[in-house]
Amino acid sequence: MNLRDLSYLVAVGEYGHFGQAADACFVSQPTLSTQIKKLETELGVELIERSTRSARLTDVGKKVVEHAKAMLAEAETIRNVTRQAQDPESGSLRLGLFPTLAPYLLPHIIPALHARFPKMEFLLVEEKTEVLLGQLASGALDAAFLAQPVTHVSFVEDHLFNEKFVLAVPGTHPMAANSSPVRVADLASEPVLLLEEGHCLRDHALSVCQMAGASERAGFRATSLETLRQMVAANVGITLLPELAVREPVPEQHNVVIREFAVPAPSRDIGLFWRPTSVYRDVLPQVSEVVKSMTLPLLAD
Repeated sequence: MNLRDLSYLVAVGEYGHFGQAADACFVSQPTLSTQIKKLETELGVELIERSTRSARLTDVGKKVVEHAKAMLAEAETIRNVTRQAQDPESGSLRLGLFPTLAPYLLPHIIPALHARFPKMEFLLVEEKTEVLLGQLASGALDAAFLAQPVTHVSFVEDHLFNEKFVLAVPGTHPMAANSSPVRVADLASEPVLLLEEGHCLRDHALSVCQMAGASERAGFRATSLETLRQMVAANVGITLLPELAVREPVPEQHNVVIREFAVPAPSRDIGLFWRPTSVYRDVLPQVSEVVKSMTLPLLAD
């Protein structure tokens, strides 16, 4: 048994297809199939249920894949430790971001990070906050961008920026024609479109609604900010959006009017979190400084 064959098995489990798994592993399909068959012979069990169109993990195959993923992650950690010893600013840095931040922050910071750390590979993972916390604690991630506060006391925390919320309303809504800043109290009795459970933005928006006396629009919960934006455009309701989600390069949406809140505007604080024992613990503060240099001027006006 070797790590290469385990990586082939993990790929088949992820793609459910030998051909796609082979492409992802940059090997031919016969090579991948042969090596997995050898692995099954060595272990004495059938790991994959094969058909003409798909490949499905058996029950024991699923258990093996879980252990294989942990072994591959540990092997990558070993590689990173040795790379770090040779060059502290090289290796693969695994960064986690939650869905209401990732697509709006990354276009602003990734070019700057590549310029500052040309020898470093940035591997990006987008998941909900609870998943990111688990992956960060287990070592599957090296650092994560999270909304503060985070109750996990063992993480190092570096505050990055404060991001205001804005109000998105349909073009036909009465608040669309008023150019003065919106007061939180103006949301009283308004049905507000919110994300589904598990999104930290939902919790932030709910706290604003409770403060204003507004209510969640019954019978609807979105899976993404883009769904919320489309529903506003369709005159279904109003919603709160984080400021980066309405900044370039995000295009304007037809029939969606963005209104700013009066001071003090509702907002969220974003920080970078990592384990104090991380092999990147000396590099991550520098990553934070790059992010701050790009986001603070952007959000200052």
